[in-house]
Amino acid sequence: MSSFPEFAARHLIGVLTDIDDTLTTEGRLPAAAYAALEELNAAGLAVIPITGRPAGWCDMVARFWPVAGVVGENGAFYFRYDASTRQMIRKFFATDSARAENRRKLTALGARILAEVPGCAISADQLYREADLAIDFCEDVPPLPRAAVERIVALFEEAGAVAKVSSIHVNGWFGAYDKLSMTRLFVRDALGLDLDTLKDRFVFCGDSPNDAPMFGFFPYACGVANVREFDGRMLANPAFVAINRGGQGFVEIANRLLSMRSSEGAS
Repeated sequence: MSSFPEFAARHLIGVLTDIDDTLTTEGRLPAAAYAALEELNAAGLAVIPITGRPAGWCDMVARFWPVAGVVGENGAFYFRYDASTRQMIRKFFATDSARAENRRKLTALGARILAEVPGCAISADQLYREADLAIDFCEDVPPLPRAAVERIVALFEEAGAVAKVSSIHVNGWFGAYDKLSMTRLFVRDALGLDLDTLKDRFVFCGDSPNDAPMFGFFPYACGVANVREFDGRMLANPAFVAINRGGQGFVEIANRLLSMRSSEGAS
């Protein structure tokens, strides 16, 4: 992060960030990481979590956190709370009927995965999901070997689903979307901006393979230190990496950006 360019920090519009193992450390959200979100928001930046976590969690994040909105379930939707009208704005990639049919297929697929990959489990947050299936390989179960994780991915793909590996889950879904495609829609709808034109004015922070589309797209993408655990296993890597892991790594990134924006001549 020491090489992050000052001119880029000064002209930022927004900070996009993964949640698990980027904002959190060992499954908890440190006070310092939450404070960093508040400080970024207070500095006039659009703070937008981009996560694989479920709709139920994202409703709370959009409503209560100091954020402009949230993209959830790896791009299945965005939620944005309008405090002036007390309205939660929800946009899904798929229709209600398509999500219902996909849920039927994912339920059957989940049973097959559990039968064929010993030790994995349906994620504890599955009840609150709208569009995908999350298979836990290390959050609430003993960590599975890499071969088992790869087998879970293969089973999703054999069924025609998209599969992405986070630091804790393999998330699978039916539909041609990902974190980046829904982020484009959010930035267009909520901020009135074209992300492809202005991608150099946003920072994305992440930690794992399901963040690779974002790492590859944003020239100023940043990783927390634990992203190095996936060296050689991602299609794209962040341009900058923090010294610290998890939430402390995010604090490091936020502090670096804020300090450069507050220096003389910052706009």
